[in-house]
Amino acid sequence: MAGSRAPMRYASVALALLRWGPRRRPPPAPRRILVLHHLLLGDTLMVTALLAKLRARYPDAQIAMTAARPIAPLYATQPYGVTAHVLDPRDFATFRALAALPRFDLAILPADNRWSWLARAIGARWIVGIAGDRPAHKNWPVDELVPYSQAPASFAETAAELVHGAPPPPYRPADWRAPPAEGVPRFGERYAVLHVGAGSKLKLWPPERWRALADHLEARGLAVVLSAGPGEAAILDAIDPAAARPRIAGTLSLPLLRHVLASARLLVCPDTGIAHLGRIAGVPTVTLFGPGSAVICGPGEFFAAMPGRAVTVDPFPCRDQTVQFFREVAWARRCERLFGDSPERCARPRCMEAIELAAVVKAIEELGVAGAR
Repeated sequence: MAGSRAPMRYASVALALLRWGPRRRPPPAPRRILVLHHLLLGDTLMVTALLAKLRARYPDAQIAMTAARPIAPLYATQPYGVTAHVLDPRDFATFRALAALPRFDLAILPADNRWSWLARAIGARWIVGIAGDRPAHKNWPVDELVPYSQAPASFAETAAELVHGAPPPPYRPADWRAPPAEGVPRFGERYAVLHVGAGSKLKLWPPERWRALADHLEARGLAVVLSAGPGEAAILDAIDPAAARPRIAGTLSLPLLRHVLASARLLVCPDTGIAHLGRIAGVPTVTLFGPGSAVICGPGEFFAAMPGRAVTVDPFPCRDQTVQFFREVAWARRCERLFGDSPERCARPRCMEAIELAAVVKAIEELGVAGAR
């Protein structure tokens, strides 16, 4: 059963049931806290607001967080004093490692409540999650369910609301030192990163517009580095067939990429995890929102001081889905439709195609990026 999620799932349920007992009480002053999730890069980085709030509220507590294997190295410098532990649902060894840790007084689930069974299995004394997750059995081990934000808000703020008290201090890049990394590529002193890939084809901007944007930036004194994720070399080829510009084609670890972004004058990218990594690094970032919500995935109050602009066409008629993390959120306006033949699915990314080059150039000018005028 190597590579299967089943062993971790069965072990979590079995151990959770063994630990089931009488009604529990919230810890008045938790000494050991676990933020438990297996989110994608962007959502993981937005959880930073929750980490900051926990540290402000419990300055002496030991705080840990789970993270997917490629993401965990970003936390090597322990921002906010948080220790990252790898969680891989297909690697039972990561379950054993969590179970071997001293018990946590408080476990917080910032997204998917299915991890409540794991939290109970490893002995968490009090579990907090967001209400409304589906199906209902995901919520059974949760001790305290907090309603999803009732007003439009960034997911960063929604995650932070899982802890009572005042909002966290606003983010500063100094709060999160870059992790150590060897072999950081150098691209000179004046360059922009255009990260053109995305996890969904519905987030891809037309290649001719990326090409025109690259030409625009180069004419104004910025070198252009093209970036994409693993397996996305074809996207780069469509933009720059002659391979005339430097490329990052899914070849860098996330710590290395953070260093590259921190030295850049500008990052332009679709609404992906790299946009959030740019926010963490403090690079001026222009994010293109097609199917995603510029509110939910925006900076919110926590990241408000980070230089950035969102470019989107709002409202867009088919950006009309109101589900976020399996929960019905009345104010949400987003889209997760995939390519396919069904009438319910999008034939092409019309919401991305609606974003004009001029709007992106205007956003860059508003940021006052040196060398891009």
